[in-house]
Amino acid sequence: MEKSCSLLVHFDKGTPAIANEIKEALEGNDVLAKIDAMKKAVSLLLNGETLPQLFITIIRYVLPSEDHTIQRLLLLYLEIIDKKDASGKLLPEMILICQNLRNNLQHPNEYIRGVTLRFLCRLHETEIIEPLIPSVLQNLEHRHPFIRRNAIFAVMSIYKLPQGDQLLVDAPEMIEKALSTEHDQSAKRNAFLMLFTCAQERAINYLFSHVDKIPEWGEQLQMVVLELIRKVCRTDKGEKKGKYITIIISLLNATSSAVVYECAGTLVSLSSAPTAIKAAANTYGQLLLSQSDNNVKLIVLDRLQELKSSHREIMVDMVMDVLRALSSPNLDIRRKTLDIILDLITARNVNEIVQMLKKEVVKTQSGELEKNGEYRQMLIQAIHSCAIKFPEVASTVVHLLMDFLGDSNIASAIDVVIFVREIIETNPKLRVSIVTRLLDTFYQIRAARVCAGALWIVGEYCLSLSEVESGIATIKQCLGELPFFSITEEVAAPTMVQGSLSSGNLRSLLLTGDFFLAAVVACTLTKLVLRWEEVQSSKVEVNKAATHALLIMVSMLQLGQSSVLPHPIDSDSYDRILLCIRLLSNTGDDIRKIWLQSCRQSFVKMLSEKQLRETEELKAKAQVSHAQPDDLIDFYHLKSRKLELEDEVQDDLKRATGEFINDGNDTNKLNRILQLTGFSDPVYAEAYVTVHHYDIVLDVTVINRTKETLQNLCLELATMGDLKLVERPQNYALAPESSKQIKANIKVSSTETGVIFGNIVYETSNVFERTVVVLNDIHIDIMDYISPAFCSDAAFRTMWAEFEWENKVTSRIFLSEISFGCFCYLLLNNLGLVFPRSTLDGECGFLAANLYAKSVFGEDALVNISLEKQGDGKLSGYIRIRSKTQGIALSLGDKITLKQKGGGS
Repeated sequence: MEKSCSLLVHFDKGTPAIANEIKEALEGNDVLAKIDAMKKAVSLLLNGETLPQLFITIIRYVLPSEDHTIQRLLLLYLEIIDKKDASGKLLPEMILICQNLRNNLQHPNEYIRGVTLRFLCRLHETEIIEPLIPSVLQNLEHRHPFIRRNAIFAVMSIYKLPQGDQLLVDAPEMIEKALSTEHDQSAKRNAFLMLFTCAQERAINYLFSHVDKIPEWGEQLQMVVLELIRKVCRTDKGEKKGKYITIIISLLNATSSAVVYECAGTLVSLSSAPTAIKAAANTYGQLLLSQSDNNVKLIVLDRLQELKSSHREIMVDMVMDVLRALSSPNLDIRRKTLDIILDLITARNVNEIVQMLKKEVVKTQSGELEKNGEYRQMLIQAIHSCAIKFPEVASTVVHLLMDFLGDSNIASAIDVVIFVREIIETNPKLRVSIVTRLLDTFYQIRAARVCAGALWIVGEYCLSLSEVESGIATIKQCLGELPFFSITEEVAAPTMVQGSLSSGNLRSLLLTGDFFLAAVVACTLTKLVLRWEEVQSSKVEVNKAATHALLIMVSMLQLGQSSVLPHPIDSDSYDRILLCIRLLSNTGDDIRKIWLQSCRQSFVKMLSEKQLRETEELKAKAQVSHAQPDDLIDFYHLKSRKLELEDEVQDDLKRATGEFINDGNDTNKLNRILQLTGFSDPVYAEAYVTVHHYDIVLDVTVINRTKETLQNLCLELATMGDLKLVERPQNYALAPESSKQIKANIKVSSTETGVIFGNIVYETSNVFERTVVVLNDIHIDIMDYISPAFCSDAAFRTMWAEFEWENKVTSRIFLSEISFGCFCYLLLNNLGLVFPRSTLDGECGFLAANLYAKSVFGEDALVNISLEKQGDGKLSGYIRIRSKTQGIALSLGDKITLKQKGGGS
């Protein structure tokens, strides 16, 4: 088994050293060779070698050396060698070490004294330490602060030993005396830490007797004071809590940013009083603006995010201070800032926030930063969210954002057109101005998807005669003159007609072969002509418009079937355009109703479902029990000691509203218990598994079922996957028919199914060999780290294109009396739908669904379901999983396969 060491020593594993070579180098006079030999000896010891033959050599030839590096390596060697025999008694040769350590503690060189004192902090053998105590105590009064601070640490380590309070009975009194006369800040910090650790009451008394001087103490000592306050306040919620909070508030004005940050965090963790929370929030706001390090800003934003979740009303008052963080050029900081701000918008501050966001949008037009397009997209989405929550501000932003319909950043332009499409429906007063502005700027649009969205708006919301005429004229102008290609001679190949300089964006996109856009153009023209029939009394004008629309559609079909373009028109677009031609040739009332009313109704239904989903998400986040009508009302304004009483009232309110909730009930805990050994094994073991975000805690109960004592019982664990055992459990002696609770911590580094396996090893008095009991494996479920999440369709498509790992799972399930929607819920209840849930209701022969989830490590999991129901009830198709990492794609695919097997019939 590998040993631990307090210092990392490098050596080349490719050239293993031989003990004889190390011995020869140590006996020589070459200092560099001795250093290299000592490094090799330490490395071999750390890897399980014993090297008993080197001890005397090191005592004779290494101990007398005055070289600092050799002395440091010597102390490392003495730290890791076995100092006791098999029976637990100190080896006789260790007496030689005691004399050397005593000499080093009295050495004229301060460095030798200091490192020796630090070495004593890592010794646990009382027989070695006891003769050295007088020398250690002498160093408490040394003139050099380096020695004094290490001497204090040595005293603390000795006092914390099992028999340490008997070796150093007066240690707390001596350290308190040294603390009162000490001037070095590091030494004072160590002394106060010793009192805090070993004599807490003395530390508290010293703290209260020097309250006025605490702001003048050094940064290190102030950090220890905060640590003491956190520990004491968690265990003692008496009258002194207000005094501690007063000390914390006084430290909020400290010069050290680290102290100020810790003060704010301590204040939030100890008090829920509005005064304290406001002070912490203001402190975080100042740090956010004063610190230049991006990592610090991100950490502070995380703390503000936590405050927003628990104290939203207080955070609303400082929303403009947080918004100033947008001045940072870092996109992660800007994104986090906007996420916080969007949850703090109220009717009182929405105008100020939108005004600030508008200024930021204008700044992105300067083009100075390379990621202005991405930042502009974030701002547009934020403004969109503000306008949906508070429709009265839509009029102030919609026309500004429409200037970006022709943005070179396609994602930003798509967000704008989606925003305009939603605003024009939810704000009828803005319809005329939006349509007019859209038609004026339509020629600037260069992206096909943005053109398609803008055309849909034109077809649905151009209602008056002048608007319909302008819409048709705009489309004609952007298409240019017909035809799209020409044939000059019968033998010559057809050539494309690029059109005049006035020809616009639609013609350029069609000549690149975008026939989906051609189908959208045909549908838009059809809607405009049908609406013109309703508002135009002249049949001649209607027939002219219909004839020209038909000519455009036929020209697009001819372009698609010609050899001018590298690929012909697809069948879907061809059928769509052909349908529009037939519709304009023979129009019926039912078809007119579908085209002019049903499309709008479907869009309205989609918006209402989106709003309903967002409302449900907000309700789920804000599920807080209300107080009962007969609860006690505490008029704290009539009481003194405002801060303490204010905090007590807040705690009482939390208890009344159900925010103080006990951990899960015993029934749920029983479901998490796993049996590790059989009932017939001499040692029975079972584990209660607790899965936190970044670690797993195994609480293992071990029961000795034999009639004899089990000695050196050890729980040996190993992991497979991205799991790491934090520390190895120690050995225990287990009496007959007794039990022992053993805890093991395992760190998790990614979302991947992992396995924990191991043994229980023990010895008995009758058998000299160690007995091994193999444990059952513990499988860590990936679903413990994945939770449903929501993302927009555009974000889903972007991630789908970027992620490189894909796992395709074939559907192997039969359905008889079950809908696709129910199948989706049963199969993937840990994933969130990207589209409204209502689309899964009812019966259909096909299912195409996008689902999204996020792990606790920030990893994205994308799932696409494409299934078709066969006549025999079988679902044929694929379920595809994509992610950035291979582990989550494979693990989630395995989980889906198991779900299908369990749900198949």
